[in-house]
Amino acid sequence: MTDFEQFVPEHIRKLAEAGNSKPLNQGGKIVSKGGSSEDPVALNLNENPFGPSPRALEVLHAAIGQTHRYPEIQATDLHEELAAFHGVRREQVLVTAGATELLCMIARALLGPGLNAVTSAKSFIVYKLATQVTEGKLIEVPTRENGYDPEAIARAIDANTRIVFIANPNNPTGTMLAADEVDDFVDGLPDHVLVVLDEAYGDFAEAFARKRRAAYSHAFDYIRADKNVILLKTFSKAHGLAGLRIGYGIGPARLVSLFAPLRVIFSVSSVGQAAALAALRDAEHIRRAVENNTEQAEALSAGLQEVAFPVAQTWTNFLYCDVGQDAADFAERLRERGAIVQPLGLWGAPNAIRVSIGTPEQNRLLLHALSNLSATHREDR
Repeated sequence: MTDFEQFVPEHIRKLAEAGNSKPLNQGGKIVSKGGSSEDPVALNLNENPFGPSPRALEVLHAAIGQTHRYPEIQATDLHEELAAFHGVRREQVLVTAGATELLCMIARALLGPGLNAVTSAKSFIVYKLATQVTEGKLIEVPTRENGYDPEAIARAIDANTRIVFIANPNNPTGTMLAADEVDDFVDGLPDHVLVVLDEAYGDFAEAFARKRRAAYSHAFDYIRADKNVILLKTFSKAHGLAGLRIGYGIGPARLVSLFAPLRVIFSVSSVGQAAALAALRDAEHIRRAVENNTEQAEALSAGLQEVAFPVAQTWTNFLYCDVGQDAADFAERLRERGAIVQPLGLWGAPNAIRVSIGTPEQNRLLLHALSNLSATHREDR
């Protein structure tokens, strides 16, 4: 240990060590045009395959000339428009630099040594990271059919629990809890527990729910009833603004006011605020992305199963696929053939991959790469 490292808390040093030894697939400068290893089709990060809203792009071009100025700290226009869009009051909305910033803010506010949060195994990895930074403990409850088990999660709650994280639908397994299951869970919680209901993939889940005649979310009922619930939303998925980092939470004003002071000043950029406003107003772009996703989910799922990979039903813009072998090695060999997917070893699923649902052409390129890989594997045996 160097002289300076001794002044860094042990739990932070452990985070640094873990981050260095287990890197995640990162985003970056990838152009999804072709099917070669030099120009791979990127289907690993659950992005909108159509990119940003055209309206957002117009606003970005106009706003870029003002980037020498600091952003409006309170993001007032965006807060007000989101409140109107969702039918809530301005003080019930909190805009942050991606939903991940809000997750970390909530963890910092409520957790610490001796306290815990509860979630499911095989869920969004930021829940663990946000908890570890506070020296809190994350209790990960075993899955039920690769999804959340609300009854088991309820049993895991104790006097030291402060947060329950629920990703609905879940990332990376794509499963969904029905509305009545979440209703029963929220109604049975003790008063000292906050539910963070993460609906990052809600636009896609709502479309699947309509098609499958299922009931998806009653989140706004909980907020109107003043339950201890914070609903998380994002502009990173259906809106196509992942690179601008815009997310937000909605909840009872008494809760939002507790977390708002923890937001880093100027964290939500001026161009991000402007683009989010434009994207929110572009209902046609959202409709196109969601319709493509609903249609292509079936086509891609069928194609994957033809290549002999079992695929779970999804409620999101990605598929959870068991490849029956080491997923990290599989993903690397697939990358060499022109397609990028996310291996899920860090999520406790060493033989599974997550495949984002792309455009018809992107999905065709992925299936071609998979067929090539499968044929090579058979020849090598």
